[in-house]
Amino acid sequence: MRMERLSQDKIRIFLTFDDLSERGIQKEDMWREIPKVHELFSEMMDQAYNELGFDASGPLAVEVFAMPAQGMVVIVTRGKLDRDADSSSDEEADEEVYEMEVTLEQSEAIIYRFRDIEDAIGAAKTLNSHLTGEGRMYRYQNQWVLCFDPAGLEGATYHALIAVLAEYGEATSVTPAVLEEYGELVIASDAVKVLSEHFA
Repeated sequence: MRMERLSQDKIRIFLTFDDLSERGIQKEDMWREIPKVHELFSEMMDQAYNELGFDASGPLAVEVFAMPAQGMVVIVTRGKLDRDADSSSDEEADEEVYEMEVTLEQSEAIIYRFRDIEDAIGAAKTLNSHLTGEGRMYRYQNQWVLCFDPAGLEGATYHALIAVLAEYGEATSVTPAVLEEYGELVIASDAVKVLSEHFA
């Protein structure tokens, strides 16, 4: 489980499938109201407080993004507390449980970001033997992003792709729609081939 602060009131948590299976949770369980999922969420909030100083009291908006072969990305945003001044006793604050508004999204696209163009080139060169013409490349929030459509990828190729991308970059919760809208399309198709050949 890895977490990072995005802003004063927002954090992002990466959960691998190993993180889930260690706790006896299946991917599908994240969509259900079950005690194991509540325990996991409490554990995440404790870790967020200890590591990032993120206090999860009050209303929280929780977005869960399921990503193929990579796990889950959970984005937690803290809302503002609207409590009457006269009813905000310490006792009441202690009893307050997370008020959560949960939204779930599933993206089939395989999307990895790279801090440095060299990392993206390294990944492309390694992948060039597995994939002949795949992928799009974007520039988004000062990072390079490779996006792949898993349709048509065989099992072995699919897992090799994930393994190489994870070695050079990191999974991101950004969706293809966000990349289309806010990112800058750098290579429209065959990104692996283009990067490998142009940076030989």
